[in-house]
Amino acid sequence: MTATTPQFSSPAQSDHPQPALQPADLAVEVAIVGGGIVGLTLAAALAPSGMQIAVIEAQTAAAAASRQRAYAFSLTSADIFKGLGLWPQVGPHICHFDQVQLSDGDYGKVVRFLPSDLGTDAVYYGAEHGVLMAALQGAIAAFPNIHYLCSATLGTTHDYGECTVAEVNTPEGNITVRSPLFVAADGKGSSLRQRAGIGSLGWRYRQSCVTTVLEPEHSHQNTAYERFWPSGPFAILPLPGQRCQVVWTVPHAEAEAILHLPEAEFMAELEQRYGGQMGQLRRLTAPAMFPVQLMQCDRYVLPRLALVGDAAHSCHPVGGQGLNMGIRDAAALAEVLTAAHQQGHDLGSLTVLRRYDRWRRLENWVILSFTDGLTRIFSNRLLPVVVLRRSGLWILSHVSPLKRLALRLMTGRLGRVPRLAQMGRQGYDSAL
Repeated sequence: MTATTPQFSSPAQSDHPQPALQPADLAVEVAIVGGGIVGLTLAAALAPSGMQIAVIEAQTAAAAASRQRAYAFSLTSADIFKGLGLWPQVGPHICHFDQVQLSDGDYGKVVRFLPSDLGTDAVYYGAEHGVLMAALQGAIAAFPNIHYLCSATLGTTHDYGECTVAEVNTPEGNITVRSPLFVAADGKGSSLRQRAGIGSLGWRYRQSCVTTVLEPEHSHQNTAYERFWPSGPFAILPLPGQRCQVVWTVPHAEAEAILHLPEAEFMAELEQRYGGQMGQLRRLTAPAMFPVQLMQCDRYVLPRLALVGDAAHSCHPVGGQGLNMGIRDAAALAEVLTAAHQQGHDLGSLTVLRRYDRWRRLENWVILSFTDGLTRIFSNRLLPVVVLRRSGLWILSHVSPLKRLALRLMTGRLGRVPRLAQMGRQGYDSAL
């Protein structure tokens, strides 16, 4: 490291030898901090290489899988899960989006995205957190080279040049994990990113999202909706079992007020945005709220450190891009590291890690700019902007190449697609 490079960890003196490994300690090729969907996707993608992998997760396995959340799951994310061999576990428990409708509030013109636009079996998928986590946890349990440390927290870290050594607190006691590469998959508040001093650009929107799961009276017909209102987008994601998840974006104060409404008043407010196409609605889960922000780190890598998922970037939920960006990060990093391992290269060197940084940081900038632009254009009430965006909707609806281009961007099929996704797509198509 140069004197101007932010330090990932507390550097040890060059003449201090690494501490000897104790019987319970771990020496691995890659240590992943964070055992959520992105962290476990990375572990599962690396496992066939034979590398020793540690996953350090602060919660129990059950708690990590129990989050009450559903996601818009892209075609490329599905291809990655197919490449991992997990589609038999996931496919039967997710909802195919046979149609996605995009509209501007109560403006009558609707843009419809259909599977035929891309020649696929769905436009998107609706996937629940527990389903994805169960498949990933089952996958990594089958590999003896993956060490899944749950209820474990990262303590002090020290840089010894060729590797980083970290103290990890586990229910069984403290152990040492040493690795040439630590990967931060520990979310927006990443402690590893903060320790490294990696800077970021971005801002908090004046909005928060309210989410809940509903059971409509009539079938959702596998149709997803994204409606743009001046206060923020309102999305309806179909789920299995004729349920829907709502992602309702409004200004902070309004979100707080909505969150604490009695159920009858909450449903009355929601139905004004939801529409009557599915009849009466029944709320199945208590509403939850989370703030909305845009964030992009000024680098994804340092010597011995790489960032993936929300530790590296965060975007507005419009278009359902956040988790899908993280899954592509994991597949891309796994591809880079597997190739480097096969060639005998140092996995934690900047020479290797910059290949991942160049690949993913630019592509993520495109998605971040796209979601930010959508939010700003559709929340603007100035008449020239309203006329412009509604003209844009008309063009998008009637110019097929432009619609396909937009759909390829949203589904992750524009840009460099990870080899794992290519393998999953080709393997699945061949089996049909």
